[in-house]
Amino acid sequence: MTAWIVCGILAAAAAGLLIKVIVMKKSADELSDAFSRRLDSDSGSMIRISSSDKSMRRLAARMNDELGELNEKRRKYINGDRELTEAITNVSHDIRTPLTAVCGYVELCEREEMSDTLRSYLSHIRSGTEALTSLSEELLGYSTAVSEKKLDPQMTDIRALLEESVISFAGQLEKRGITPEISLPEAPLYRTVDRYAVSRVFGNIISNAVKYSDGDLSVLLTADGTASFSNTSSDLSEVDTAKLFNRFFTVDTARRSTGLGLSIAKLLTERSGGSISASYADGRLTITVTFKNSQPI
Repeated sequence: MTAWIVCGILAAAAAGLLIKVIVMKKSADELSDAFSRRLDSDSGSMIRISSSDKSMRRLAARMNDELGELNEKRRKYINGDRELTEAITNVSHDIRTPLTAVCGYVELCEREEMSDTLRSYLSHIRSGTEALTSLSEELLGYSTAVSEKKLDPQMTDIRALLEESVISFAGQLEKRGITPEISLPEAPLYRTVDRYAVSRVFGNIISNAVKYSDGDLSVLLTADGTASFSNTSSDLSEVDTAKLFNRFFTVDTARRSTGLGLSIAKLLTERSGGSISASYADGRLTITVTFKNSQPI
């Protein structure tokens, strides 16, 4: 008789423990689902669970506190980034207006008779204004890339876009004495992407090669949508390569830009659902971009 009583007590305890485990699991699932939803939202709503278990409710309260701090930091980050973007846009526009006037006066002066010394001075002025114009364009391009403007995905032949991008730099490549080696698929290669964004990505990468290459450039596009841009660059190192996509990073020995070009390329590539990376080996830099059949974010 005693054995039956003991068995009954053990069975009741096991049943009670099983019920508690089931209830705890339900509460844990509720917490997990609620936490995931709150991470994807900045509504500031609280996590609520049906369980009356004190431990689970304390955990929910702690998670609410952490989410509150996270949302506050997210809000500050978004507002700060938006203010930075607006400031960059405004500065870019403010720079372009006087630069246009300066360039106009330089052109007028170049039509007049002048000494070699004065012509040399004007040449330096023109060089400086062209650099400032390029800087303002990069700043404006960056502010556009980081804006919340939606991309316009359409079926696009990225093979044709890459070919057009290389051709558009023909003059600059020739000026640097670079004869690019190009390998493209014979057939069109379609991806659902924003035409402007992908053109900008290719253009910025080629522009970087024009500035920093030691005199060569290899462009390869494979049938899986992977484009590789490779050139020798003795000024780089593996450490520099890891920072190439950082905002405002430039190679110390050749500060001829804001360092935004590749940062913009990374932003637009990721917004287009693609991936971009850089590697450096044996004095050669390779930037690889891949566009899968995916819609832009």
